[in-house]
Amino acid sequence: MKRQIFVEELRRQSEITWDIVVIGGGATGLGIALDSASRGYKTLLLEQSDFAKGTSSRSTKLVHGGVRYLEQGDLALVVEALRERGLMLKNAPHLTCNQEFVIPIYNLWNAFVYTVGLKFYDLLAGPLSMGKSFFINREKTLTHLPTLKSKGLIGGVVYHDGQFDDSRMAMALAHSCADKGGIVMNYFKVIALSKNEDGKINGVRAKEVVSGEEFNFKANLVINATGVFADDIAKMDNPEAVPTIKPSRGIHIVLDKSFLQSESAILIPKTDDGRVLFAIPWHDVVVVGTTDRPLDTISLEPVAQDNEIDFILQTAERYLVRPPLRKDILCRFAGLRPLAANPNKPGSTKAISRRHKITLSPSGLLSIVGGKWTTYRRMAEETINKAISAGLLENRNCVTEELKLTTLTTNYSVNRLHIYGDKFVEIEKLISDNPKLGLPIDTRFPYTKAEIIWICRNEMPITIEDMLARRTRALLLNARASSEIAADVASLMAEELGHDLKWQVEQIESYNQLVKNYI
Repeated sequence: MKRQIFVEELRRQSEITWDIVVIGGGATGLGIALDSASRGYKTLLLEQSDFAKGTSSRSTKLVHGGVRYLEQGDLALVVEALRERGLMLKNAPHLTCNQEFVIPIYNLWNAFVYTVGLKFYDLLAGPLSMGKSFFINREKTLTHLPTLKSKGLIGGVVYHDGQFDDSRMAMALAHSCADKGGIVMNYFKVIALSKNEDGKINGVRAKEVVSGEEFNFKANLVINATGVFADDIAKMDNPEAVPTIKPSRGIHIVLDKSFLQSESAILIPKTDDGRVLFAIPWHDVVVVGTTDRPLDTISLEPVAQDNEIDFILQTAERYLVRPPLRKDILCRFAGLRPLAANPNKPGSTKAISRRHKITLSPSGLLSIVGGKWTTYRRMAEETINKAISAGLLENRNCVTEELKLTTLTTNYSVNRLHIYGDKFVEIEKLISDNPKLGLPIDTRFPYTKAEIIWICRNEMPITIEDMLARRTRALLLNARASSEIAADVASLMAEELGHDLKWQVEQIESYNQLVKNYI
């Protein structure tokens, strides 16, 4: 993907009418854009910041049916998510893998309940099951989880779910959409909706954030897929629109792998706030989370609060032989869940269904709110089908169930460069042509200079943050260390993207300010 080529094409095609303009470049928007482009619709996606800048890069890194949703009795959601889990692992094997979980058991009743419940979870997955669940005794549990406290431990229940790299998945969707003829633009902020004389939406006005240049795009259909910002777009359509989002904040902390010392993950099925807590091996670190706190304000850069971090540390202390301390945290990050609910109704956010809702306004704005990463494909399919059933699009069949995001058949642990899908050979060629580019930027990270260069040429990064937070995952793996390599990354980016020393200085300063929210 070449950003400048996309911009020039948009200028050249300024008078055309797009079949679909998608607002929002997170999981939902990118999924819809790919579904649309793969059906042959002329598709444009506009994202106000970077792809997956918000919630979609701050997940628990799981592709899952939802054990907690099973407990809540939402079987339809679980069945749907389990099926989509299987499809995601099949279609994106370079970014997903089968993850084993162990639930520590401290009383016989829980042994029975969780064993039976997870057997049912397996059954609901049908032919897309990832492995059988079963009870193991105390000794085997400690073999699986050597850092788990043994006092009072009876055994554990083993089950399987999926794991993935969220922001890399977002980039895979963007690449695939572009391959199907769509245009995906980051740093393109929609500032107004345009309407015809009948009051029907017929396009958008957008600003290219970097240059300030404004564009008018004509469209047969505009889709609002902006997550926690969905109500802002709805108010562009109708200032009296009723709020549809009840956001909640979930936070995670990242620890050194020595706190787990296992390829198995831990699931604590019930914390003091009624949620589940995960400790998951991911990219050679351990991700621990999450929380669920209702919010009244929405931010593009939410920050994990001290009391939320204390909650995770205190919960982890109950189960781990070596309790993690604040000084052990390599990164803390927060994300906002765009829960589909009426905020005027009381109730905690953890009890709100993770189901999505699709609505069509009188003026023709199609909006989707809620949902989760695992079901992004199904959400996209239903959104486009809604538009077809409303007569807004010509009827064309969805093809994403079988749409591969790579020709690779192995997961990313086999060859780390496989996270770039079929393009990994281009990075290997850069290294072959200049072996120095195969050196890591820093020994604390796996990323090479060749990767930084290839990303600059193919994945539309605008800032150092784009590179270190989402194209690579350096920020999440070790926030402080990522700040220490910012200057080297800025130098490589500046050379590739044609920026001067002033740009480098400003970018480094801006990134260092951002990092303060993560350490």
